[in-house]
Amino acid sequence: MNCRKGDTLLAALEGYAADTVTIKSDKAVVFYLRRTSIRLKEVTVTDTIRRPDRQLQATKREYRDIYRKGNDKDIFSIGRGGAGLSIDAIYSLLSREGKNARYLQQIIERDYRESIIDYRYSKALVSKITGLENTDLEDFMQQYRPSYYFILQANDYLLIKFIKDSYQKYLKNPGAFRLQPLKPGNK
Repeated sequence: MNCRKGDTLLAALEGYAADTVTIKSDKAVVFYLRRTSIRLKEVTVTDTIRRPDRQLQATKREYRDIYRKGNDKDIFSIGRGGAGLSIDAIYSLLSREGKNARYLQQIIERDYRESIIDYRYSKALVSKITGLENTDLEDFMQQYRPSYYFILQANDYLLIKFIKDSYQKYLKNPGAFRLQPLKPGNK
């Protein structure tokens, strides 16, 4: 490279801030490049969503005390001495604690059913079939959410047909099943 005294040289490299040096002598030229970023190795992220049935089993293990307290099924007990009433079952049936436990069990069961729907009626599947994204996708999925019983009986073909038919209805009237926002002051 032919450089003369007074020439200005610019050094630039990806990931570093550019540096300029003015030539003052015939000696070696040194550039001081400061790193602007750190290049990382590729990272692969995968989801760790449990299947709904496994999630339900984990929840039941975590809340096993609730299932014991909310058990009102085994009121009659049969043993060596004969038949009788179970005090624990009667307490669970009549107590506030037992009622609260059964209410929590209903909530867990409802969440399980919703997770079954979400597992099959996923954003990835619906987006792939309809081409919708972001808020339009969420709006469509909320308005045309299949029922739990449909999801249980539908094979992949029926689910895809449901999505395509619902999408055609959505295109004709995008707000047909949209819920109106609540007005302030209404309870």
